[in-house]
Amino acid sequence: MKDHRHADPRATLKAYIAKHGLKTSRQRELIAEVFFSSTGHLSVDELLERVRAQDARVGQATVYRTMKLLAEIGLAGARQFGDGHTRYEPLQAAEHHDHLICTSCGRIVEFHNTQIEELQARVAKQHGFVVTHHKMELYGMCADCRRK
Repeated sequence: MKDHRHADPRATLKAYIAKHGLKTSRQRELIAEVFFSSTGHLSVDELLERVRAQDARVGQATVYRTMKLLAEIGLAGARQFGDGHTRYEPLQAAEHHDHLICTSCGRIVEFHNTQIEELQARVAKQHGFVVTHHKMELYGMCADCRRK
């Protein structure tokens, strides 16, 4: 799908819905609004809890369908961090970043390191690759969990 990171995600979603003849739904709009207002990596259950604080009638299936749509459009990134849950993060205006994941408490730390990115580009070039996308996830224990 196209990269929509520089556009307003709400406008991009609205235009996509209109272009593809999808039904406009107040619940979908609420889910998107709560999601785009969030930071970090949300599971469907965490997003559902936040959405239900504003409208208790929103169902889990509606959240799943909305997040699948946002991922298809390129407005949400779906990530698996080894705990069996898919987590989503808003992609609008996001600079590429990598992740440190605590295998004890589940904490996720985002980081960007120019030297790592340059090294990856050099390694790819040495092997004749043109990188179209990548992800780096480092698993271990955070400082808080190591102290316990």
